[in-house]
Amino acid sequence: MKTDIQIAREAQIKPIKEIAEKLNINPERIDLYGKYKAKIPLSYIDEEKIKKSKLILVTAITPTPAGEGKTTTSIGLAMGLNKIGKKATVVLREPSLGPVFGVKGGAAGGGYAQVIPMEDINLHFTGDLSAVEKANNLLSALIDNNIQNSKYSLNIDPRTIGWKRVMDMNDRSLRDIVIGLGGTANGVPRETGFNITAASEVMAILCLASDRKDLETRLGNIFVGFTFDKKPVFARDLKAQGAMTVLLKDAIMPNLVQTLDNTPAIIHGGPFANIAQGTNSIIATKTGLSLSDYVVTEAGFASDLGAEKFFDIKCQTGGLNPCAVVIVATIRALKYHGGAKKEQFAEPNADFVYKGLPNLAKHVENMKMFGVNPIVTINKFDTDSTEEIKVIEDFCKEQQVSFVVNDSWAKGSEGAIDFANTVVNEIESNKSNFKPLYDLSWDIEKKITTIATKVYGANGVEFAAKAKKDLATINSLGLNNLAVCIAKTQNSLSDNPDLRCRPTDFVVNIREIEISSGAGFVVPISGSIMRMPGLPSIPAAEAIGFDNDENIVGLF
Repeated sequence: MKTDIQIAREAQIKPIKEIAEKLNINPERIDLYGKYKAKIPLSYIDEEKIKKSKLILVTAITPTPAGEGKTTTSIGLAMGLNKIGKKATVVLREPSLGPVFGVKGGAAGGGYAQVIPMEDINLHFTGDLSAVEKANNLLSALIDNNIQNSKYSLNIDPRTIGWKRVMDMNDRSLRDIVIGLGGTANGVPRETGFNITAASEVMAILCLASDRKDLETRLGNIFVGFTFDKKPVFARDLKAQGAMTVLLKDAIMPNLVQTLDNTPAIIHGGPFANIAQGTNSIIATKTGLSLSDYVVTEAGFASDLGAEKFFDIKCQTGGLNPCAVVIVATIRALKYHGGAKKEQFAEPNADFVYKGLPNLAKHVENMKMFGVNPIVTINKFDTDSTEEIKVIEDFCKEQQVSFVVNDSWAKGSEGAIDFANTVVNEIESNKSNFKPLYDLSWDIEKKITTIATKVYGANGVEFAAKAKKDLATINSLGLNNLAVCIAKTQNSLSDNPDLRCRPTDFVVNIREIEISSGAGFVVPISGSIMRMPGLPSIPAAEAIGFDNDENIVGLF
């Protein structure tokens, strides 16, 4: 089998103007970034057309070292839908450079279900992440400048500032730093640090904003900290929102590219799913729904993180109404949840698959909780046996959910025809009755407890002293109507990453709650969540470079 980058390089890529024409976009109205990338003006969003189009969410079972392939599945499904005569677009998040040069790799799909130009998408693309980085760091500079400038000072207490600088690279040495050293001319010394750009609230805001005006309002609503006399300080108090919005003037427009078979693909925004909402922008999703009849999109990690946030945060914020949900699983991943070791993944063993089914069962249960009957699909590997696949097929019959094998990784759109037909049949049966899990009017503690007990399966929630203090602060600021974006491990339904399959009899521990008032949610933190990842002992960067023919190698 050829590598992903070899397959991508051999594809017959079309000029992006031709892809725009497929969506009835005037080629003269797009902003070109070379021959194969472009930005779509926000004026193409059509709220009436959105109501008629079909939105399909792709989620997954709990992540494992084997990988599940949500992006590959999303791309394959969109390609399959076009193959059977539907007008479909896939709408995805942008990759972060940190994982690309670290261990996870890019986010352009795999095999014969990829978006292209793969190298550009996985590297600097159209500069959106750079713009987010600059807007974030401008606010940081304005904060420290205000502390330094006694004449115009807001009297900010440096000890209360939670806002950090960001960069789009894994660099653990920047997690905790001291700034302002070297004398009074260099500022006021204080402890701070760096997050990775995808973890910035600015990224979350970009992906939840409805238009440029809303973006500016949300940026102004960013909570910075308190003054020495305990008054809250927001970015608008520093008059930061105008300049930050100007830096994001191009980044707010969604990016148009294509799949290997020239299916339109919109890629925009990239917030992390175990810290932020983990979905592409509302603007991108609405643009896709305005320009096509079917939109396939994904949410980060599994249903307990990405899908829950997609439904409760993104859909409530953007007024979106998904009509179908796909849960991606692999035989290998189910074996892992059933107790198999990595070296046993390729060995046929239906018993391991059966033992891993409780994890899939919980994710099916979660989707039904939102009023959507999910479709379970297996992202197929050559080592999957007929007996192993039948275990999952029989399980889905018992659960009364559709089951289909997706072979788009190996066969492209041809391998997704059955998949596409299954999804269309599910949509046409009108089984979806989507509803969010909670109402925004509920208090924060009730929202957190509801998610933990219903979606994670916890017995309850325990709030540490710091979290209780944070709840009081949120209440005093009048922010109880914000959504809840729980940050926890993606590797377990619980907050303990070592608990596989479907844990029971556990309590979720919330140690603190951060305020992301610009994004419109609070972030309860459970366990140790890294906002600035580190590189592995052997980073992917070591294998990336050019070959003798000046082709990039090592990206995946």
